[in-house]
Amino acid sequence: MPVHDFQSQRIFVEAALFAGASVAASDDQFNYLVRVLRLRAGDDILVFNGCDGEWRARLAEVGKRSCSLAIGPQTRPQVPGPDINYLFAPLKRTRLDYMVQKAVEMGVRRLTPVLTARTTAERVNGERMKANAIEAAEQCGILHLPDIDEAAKLTHVLAGWDPARFLILCDEAAEVADPAAVLRPLRGAPVAVLIGPEGGFSSDERRLLLSQPFVRAISLGPRIMRADTAAVAALALVNATIGDWC
Repeated sequence: MPVHDFQSQRIFVEAALFAGASVAASDDQFNYLVRVLRLRAGDDILVFNGCDGEWRARLAEVGKRSCSLAIGPQTRPQVPGPDINYLFAPLKRTRLDYMVQKAVEMGVRRLTPVLTARTTAERVNGERMKANAIEAAEQCGILHLPDIDEAAKLTHVLAGWDPARFLILCDEAAEVADPAAVLRPLRGAPVAVLIGPEGGFSSDERRLLLSQPFVRAISLGPRIMRADTAAVAALALVNATIGDWC
């Protein structure tokens, strides 16, 4: 049985979902479904809202400028993804879009932009991040959307850290070369992954991070990666070792 129906169109809605509900499509959704895809009344799509699972819906009451969705049977129940948060130094717009999309595809629960000494893009558009997260979830069959935090300084984030959640620091100078050896003991615990800015953390920041009892440093190999590439590599490694891939 396939994990996801990749043939049907799929959209995210804000409304509660249950059999028999009627959900008004937004203006953008109406334009996409009716004017771009040329769907008509009676056509089926899939909908999800991040908390009620996935549902079959039928286009109903299609007008010139609006339409509603009649919610039918549930196709998939809501299931929790891996308990992995993702922290990152903001990047320039196009590369940040890519990184957010890939992190969502990897199933992260929370996205936290972290400002560091060498962060080059300190302004983060939260609405754009949310739009990219929704697009990635719609296309990849994901049932939940990550929470998105406001950008905060690294020192502030560490000061308010929950010590029960391990922070996996991607550090090219990590003492243990085998990242799996560091990660395996963390299986079953909540974790977060931290990727630094281009140019890396400052020496003061690295000392501060390594002094925290909840931080575990891992190496991503002998090559220096761009931050967006490192995000995919690190999240794939964590999912495969202690996440929901294993």
